[in-house]
Amino acid sequence: MTLQQRTRIVCTLGPATDSDELVRGLIRAGMDVARLNFSHGTQTMHATRVERVRRIAREENAIVAILGDLQGPKIRIGTITGDQALLKTGATFTLTTRPVAGDATAVTIDLLDLPRVAQPGHRILIDDGAIELEVIATNATDVITRVVEGGILKPRKGVNLPNIPIQLAALSNKDRADAQFAVEQELDYLALSFVRRAEDVRELQQFLAARNAQIPIIAKIEKPEAIEEIDAIIEASDGVMVARGDLGVEVPPEQVPIYQKTIIRKANSAGKPVITATQMLESMIENPRPTRAEASDVANAILDGTDAVMLSGETAMGKYPVQAVEMMARIAQVTEKRLRALFTGTREVKATIADTIGHAACEIAARLNARLIIAMTSSGYTARMIARHRPPTPICAITLSERAQRRLALIWGIHAALLSRAGNAEQIIEESLRGVLQHGLAQKGDLVVITGGVPAGISGKTNMIQVRVVTGEG
Repeated sequence: MTLQQRTRIVCTLGPATDSDELVRGLIRAGMDVARLNFSHGTQTMHATRVERVRRIAREENAIVAILGDLQGPKIRIGTITGDQALLKTGATFTLTTRPVAGDATAVTIDLLDLPRVAQPGHRILIDDGAIELEVIATNATDVITRVVEGGILKPRKGVNLPNIPIQLAALSNKDRADAQFAVEQELDYLALSFVRRAEDVRELQQFLAARNAQIPIIAKIEKPEAIEEIDAIIEASDGVMVARGDLGVEVPPEQVPIYQKTIIRKANSAGKPVITATQMLESMIENPRPTRAEASDVANAILDGTDAVMLSGETAMGKYPVQAVEMMARIAQVTEKRLRALFTGTREVKATIADTIGHAACEIAARLNARLIIAMTSSGYTARMIARHRPPTPICAITLSERAQRRLALIWGIHAALLSRAGNAEQIIEESLRGVLQHGLAQKGDLVVITGGVPAGISGKTNMIQVRVVTGEG
C-alpha cells in the first residue's frame, strides 16, 4: 500500500506463487497480507511460505502481515466409485452414515447426526451448490432425497446444510493443530471458518490464551446463523471476513450484496477491520483481464467501506497472480479518489476518549488541509480509531512494536512506521517528524496532526492531540 492507496490487498498463497520470484512480484504489486489456506497443503508447505514471505518482505523493505485461515468444521461426502457419478434431476439419491461405495444412488456423508436433524423439505447442497437435493424421508442411518439440480458428483466434495439445525464443534482436531502451528509461527492473524455465534470465537480465544498467544481473530461470516448474531460476533472478534463463497451457497444470491453492505457498515462502526472475499477477480484465474462486473464488484466493496479485498484462487492457483494484484490495486486507487471526495466526517463517534480524539484529528486535518495524521500507538488501537472515520488525510502510525506494525497492514489507510527507540511523548513526536520528512511523507512547512497517549507507550490510553509544522529541526 502507498499513501495514495488506502484499501489493503490480501493474497492467498498456493502452488501458483510458490517461488521467490512470484512472492516478490506480489509484494511489489501491492500485497499487504499473505493468506495461508489451511484447507489445502501441509504445515511443512505453509512453514516454507511463511519463511519466504518474511524474508522477501525484509529484502523489499515492505510490511506484510500473514493470515492463517482455519478450515473449520467442513462436512464432506465420501468416495465415489470411478471418481465420479452422474446425478440426474428428479432421481432419488441417498446420503448415508453407513460406509458405502458411492455411486449415482447413494454416498456416505461424514455427519453422523444428519439423519436425526434433517426433515422433509430441507435443502442439501453439494460442491458449493452445484448439486441441490431436497430431503423427502429419513431413517436411523439414511437421508433419502430428490435431486433438484443434478450434475457430476465427485468424491470428498463439501456439503452445505442451509437451515438445518446442526451442532458442530467450532474447532476440529485439524483446526487445533493448525492453530498451534499459527502460534509457533507467530502469525499475525487467524481466521475462524463457519462461525455461528460469538461463543465460537471465544473458544478459539481460550485455545490461544492457554498458549500465551494473542493472535487477533478474524471471524468469517458464511452462515445464516452468523448473520443473525452479527453484532455479538463483531464484538467478540478482532475483525470479520465477508466470506461470500459459502455465504452465497447458504443464502439466496440476491441477498449477499445486502449482507455484505450490512456487515461492512457494522464492522466500520465498531472500528474492526473487515475483509471482503471470494470471486472478486475470479476470471483472472484463466484470463489476463477481469470482467467489467468483477471490476465493479471490487470498486463497490471499497465504496461500501471494506478495509481489504481478497484474492483466493486468482493468486493461489491462477495463471496471472501478479497481474491480478496489479489490477486490484489500480481499481482501488481509482475508486478511492471518489471515496475521498465523498468524505463528510459524519461517521458515528463512539463514546470513548480514543475515538473522540480520533474523530477530532480527522476533522482538524480536513479543515486545516494537513499533510498527515500521525498516530503514536503501541498496539495499533489509536490508529484504528482514526482509520474507522475514513479521513481523506493520509494516516501514519508510529510504533515500537514490529508485531503492531505488521498487524496494521490489514487496516484501511494506515502507513505504519517503526520507531527506532523509546522515549517520552515529545521525543517520539520529534523523531516522528524527522522520519516523515526523511521518507518523503511530508515536506518542510507542512501541517501535521499528531495524536497518541501521554505518557507514551501505554496501550489504549489515547488522550492527546496536537497540530505541528514540519520544520526539519532537532
